[in-house]
Formats: sequence, C-alpha cells, structure tokens
Amino acid sequence: MTATSAASGTTDTVAVRRAIASTPRPPRPGRLATALTFGWRGILKIKHVPEQLLDVTLTPVMFVLMFTYLFGGAIAGSTGAYLQYVLPGILVMSVLFTTVYSGVTLNTDLTKGVVDRFRSLPVWRPAPLLGALLGDSVRYVIAGTVILVLGFVLGWRPDGGLPGALAALGLVVVFSFGLSWVFTVMGLLLRAPNAVLNAGFTVLFPLTFLSNVFVDPATLPGPLRAFVEVNPISVLVTATRSLVDGAPDGTAVAVSLAVAAALAAVFLPITTRLYRSR
Repeated sequence: MTATSAASGTTDTVAVRRAIASTPRPPRPGRLATALTFGWRGILKIKHVPEQLLDVTLTPVMFVLMFTYLFGGAIAGSTGAYLQYVLPGILVMSVLFTTVYSGVTLNTDLTKGVVDRFRSLPVWRPAPLLGALLGDSVRYVIAGTVILVLGFVLGWRPDGGLPGALAALGLVVVFSFGLSWVFTVMGLLLRAPNAVLNAGFTVLFPLTFLSNVFVDPATLPGPLRAFVEVNPISVLVTATRSLVDGAPDGTAVAVSLAVAAALAAVFLPITTRLYRSR
C-alpha cells in the first residue's frame, strides 16, 4: 500500500509539473499598469471606508461657509464680494491640506507591515508610492470639485467661467501632487501616523495663513507683506485667481508649476531611497 501511494503521488506531481511547464508564462506587468493598480487600491479603500472622504467633503464646506459669512462683511463689506475673492484661496488651502494624508496613509501601511508585502512582489519598486499618490490625486479633485460646486451654489461667478475654474483646479491638483512628495518623506521618517499629521499641519498652517488666501497683502505691515508676496502658496493663489478671472497670470502659473516640479524632483528620490531602506 505504501509503495502504491508513493508511485501514485509521483505520477500526479509529474503531471502537474508538465501542465505548468506547458502553460505560457504571463507577461510581467509594466510600470504604468502596476502604478495604476496601486492607485486603484487607494480608490477601493475609499469605497470600503467612505468616512475617509469627510476631510475632502465636509471640511472644505465648513471653510467656505465659516470664512465667507464670519469675515466677509468685516473684510470686504459684503459676503458676496468676499466670496469672489476668498473662494480661489480656499480652493488652494483645502486641497493642499489634503496632501498631508498621503504621508499619513504611507506611514500607516509601513507600521502595519503592508509595505513589506509590497516589497516581496515582482513589480517596479516605486510603483506602490506612485500609485498611492495617483489615487490621492482623485481625493484632490474631489475636494476641489466640492469647493467649486459650493461656490456656484452660493453665487460665486468667475469671469473665466467654467473653463477658467477647471483650469484653476487642474493647476492646484498638479501643485498638490508635487507637494505630496514632501509628506511621503515625513511618512517614512516619523514613527506614527499622528506624528505625520501633526508635523504636516504644523508646516502648512503658517504658510497658508501667512499668504494672500484671506486678505490683500497690500493691507499688511511691510515685513509681513514681503514674506507673503514670496510665499509659494501666495503665488499659487494668485495664479488660481487669474485663471478663474479669465486673465491668466503667466508668471504666477509658471512659477507654481516650477515649484511643483522642483518639489517632486527633490523629494521623489529621497522618498524612493527611504522606501527601499525602511
């Protein structure tokens, strides 16, 4: 009985190996396909945990309503006039705040061991990073769309119309994609998701509020005005306002794109190196 079982097992093993050997090996996925797959993973996480969209839906609405109706009359004389000024700035602020969660998500995957599983896969090494940020870009688009739709509902009417608003949204999303690499570095360096969240907002809050998001820099004291005018976020807000007004400021748009490219060029290699070593 033992000899018969052994012979039967050997025959089955040979047959299985022959069947596997005769099957053509599937092609290895390309870099783009792999990155898009990891990006789809990020979108599926939103599908299964829709509460993740609260920061890109409810928070922007609160910002628009709170700043417009609390400070509009005091700053601009009327809420309608202030809405025309502040909404492009809140569009920038809300989307940039969302970039912090790119580092938080990466740190969560790292601390839970998900990154170790990704490293064991026969895929392009930066694909999980790039795919995650591509998936986060969907969150940026959602946050910006919420702001624009709410603005139109409240009576915001940009001179550039819908094309200008969409161009402004595209510029903000591109800038946010470049900025998100900064927070992926934080996500790989810090040891807890809460630490990444706190550090990210510690950086973004001063830069955002010390900008031209809420007030005209001409009303500020000299030294503060000088800082606000060179603040990259102020330049981005200026470019966004020019696009929605239908009179694009070529210099501000070019500087914003250059800053986004510089951030990606500096922090993308650092992120990749840390990702391989952690």
